[in-house]
Amino acid sequence: MNRKRGAALAAAALIAVLLVGASVLPSAAQEPPLPVATPLTGRAVFTDDVDLKFKIKLDGKATSVVNVKNPSRTVVVRFTLEPGARFPWHTHRGPVVVNVVEGELTYVGAENCRGREYPAGTAFVDPGQGHVHTAFNDTGGETVLVATFFAAPAEGPLLIPAEAPAKCSI
Repeated sequence: MNRKRGAALAAAALIAVLLVGASVLPSAAQEPPLPVATPLTGRAVFTDDVDLKFKIKLDGKATSVVNVKNPSRTVVVRFTLEPGARFPWHTHRGPVVVNVVEGELTYVGAENCRGREYPAGTAFVDPGQGHVHTAFNDTGGETVLVATFFAAPAEGPLLIPAEAPAKCSI
């Protein structure tokens, strides 16, 4: 009876170790969670002739100018990112104005692979039009964004998948 009890305890201990290890140890097969998108508006078209121009100057570097002829078809989306959630590398057809409502977002452009943190109460412009980037929630709390997309497609996804740059380890 003692041997059976010892074997049962050993088996229970092994199962406990495996369960704890599976839930604590990272797995190469586990992907970070994706942000949850909630459309706040339908896709709308400007009734007037509208052109859009953003001038973006980051960290005292040269100014980037984003021009969009007829940026029609706008849509506003709320994104919720749980801790560790990440957008895959992507771009957009047109620019996106992002308001960080809650938490903090780390935004990484493929051109320099450097993260920029945007806390709640800040906003930024993603130039879109082939500008490849990712963004993620690297905090222990929820991050909430409200994004206004310009020149959005009539239907389908707003994010255009892109390859991760070879030089980025983020």
